[in-house]
Amino acid sequence: MKYFPIFLSLSDRPVVIVGGGEIALSKLRVLLRTEACLHVFARSPAAELEALAASGRICLTRRSLCAGDLPGAALVYAATGEDEETASVVRLARAAGVPVNVVDDLGRSDFITPAIVDRDPVTIAIGTEGAAPVLARALKADLEARLPVRLGLLARIGQAFRPLAAHLPQGRRRRDFWAEFYFSAGPRALGRGGAAAAEAVLRSLLSRHMTQKERDGHVAFVGAGPGDPELLTLAARRALDEADVVLHDRLVPPAILDLARREARIVDVGKRGFAAATPQDRINALMVQHAGAGDLVVRLKSGDPSVFGRLEEEIEACEAAGIGWHVVPGITAASAAAAGIGQSLTRRGRNSALRLLTAHDMQGFAEQDWRALARPGAVAAIYMGKRAARFLQGRLMMHGAASETPVTVVENASRPDQRILPGTLATLATTLENGACDAPAMMLLGLAPRAATGALMELKEALS
Repeated sequence: MKYFPIFLSLSDRPVVIVGGGEIALSKLRVLLRTEACLHVFARSPAAELEALAASGRICLTRRSLCAGDLPGAALVYAATGEDEETASVVRLARAAGVPVNVVDDLGRSDFITPAIVDRDPVTIAIGTEGAAPVLARALKADLEARLPVRLGLLARIGQAFRPLAAHLPQGRRRRDFWAEFYFSAGPRALGRGGAAAAEAVLRSLLSRHMTQKERDGHVAFVGAGPGDPELLTLAARRALDEADVVLHDRLVPPAILDLARREARIVDVGKRGFAAATPQDRINALMVQHAGAGDLVVRLKSGDPSVFGRLEEEIEACEAAGIGWHVVPGITAASAAAAGIGQSLTRRGRNSALRLLTAHDMQGFAEQDWRALARPGAVAAIYMGKRAARFLQGRLMMHGAASETPVTVVENASRPDQRILPGTLATLATTLENGACDAPAMMLLGLAPRAATGALMELKEALS
C-alpha cells in the first residue's frame, strides 16, 4: 500500500487551490462539500470562480501563489495546467511543509484525492493509486446506486443517540443493538415515518437490549477453503465479520484473516508437521475459555472443517462445556486441486468412488486397502503426503499398480502461487525432489492435468 487512506478533518482549516480554469473548478466541486476554508489563487479566474467568490463560498485572490500564503494551510492543490507555475506551487508547498497534490501528476503529488461516495457523515473513498481511475469511477457508480440517499440521515440520528447507547455493555450486546438499528429496524422506521419514527425505534430498541439477557458464547467451526479469499462462502464471511475471537490454522492466509472484524482477537493455533505446534488440548481450552466468557469464537480451519480437521474432537470439547456450536463447510483442498488441473474427481466409467487419505497419521495411512487403490481407474486425493511419497509408491506398486499411473502434485491449490507438478507413480518421489516442493501440496492419484490427458489420448489413437 503506497498511499495510506485517512480521513483528514478540514473543518475551518485553509485549503489552497491554485488555478483559474476547469481543472481548478473540478477539484473545487468536491472540496465545496467539506467545511474547509477554500482559498483560490488565479491570475485570470473563470466566471464560475468569480461567482463562487461573490457568494462568499471561496476566498479568491487574483494573483499567483506566494510563500506567505501557505502558513497554516492543511493542503495545497496545483490545478493550473501550466508546468512552470505548477513547479513553483510544488516548490513553495514543500518549503512550507504543506502536502501538495498536482492534478493528474502522481510523481509530484504527496497525496491523491480518491473517488468519493458521499452520504454525509457516511463517506466512502475509493482509490487505485492512480493505476485504474476508470475502475474507481465504476466502483463509485455501483456504490452510489446501492446505498440509500437517506443513509446519512440514519447515521446522524444514530450519532446523536450514541451517549445514551453508551449505557449498553461494550461488546456483542452493543454491536447487536446498532446492527439491528442500521440494518433492519432503522431503515424501516425512517421509510415509514421519517426521522421522528427512527428516533422512537432507537429508544425502543435500547430499552429492549438493556433488559435482555446477555447472549451465550458460541463456537463457529468455519471452513476457510483452500486459500483463495474468493472461494469463501457467504456464511464464512459473515462469521468472520461477527467474530470476537478467531482461532486459526497455520495454512489460513493473511488475505482471509484480514476479513475478520477489526476488533477481533486473532490467535494462531496452527499445527506444524514435525515442528512446534499448538497441542489439541490447548486449542480446546482456548475455545471453551473464550466462548465461556460470552465471545463468538470462530475456529477457522483451512479447507473444510470435517476433512482431517479434528472437528469431532473440538465439538466434543464444546459439548462437554455446554457451549453451543455450528459448522460452516468450506471447499476442501482436493476440490481446489482438481479444479486447478481441469479434472473431475469422479467420472462415469472410470471411478464411482473417491478416497480422501491423509499421510499425517502414518499408522492409519499404512492400513489402507492398497489393492483397491492400485486398481486401474482408482482416484485418491492424498493430504499431507509429501514425506510419505516413497512409501505410497512402494505400497501401490507392490499391490499391482501400473508404474505409469498418473500422480499430480498441486502445490498451494487455488492461490496465486499455485504450482502443478505432473508425474507418474514411478516418478513421484523424484517429481517432488526436483520440484523443490516446500509448500502445502495435494497429491491426486489417478489424475493428470487435462492438457496432458488430452495429449496421451491423441497418442493412443495414433498408435492404434
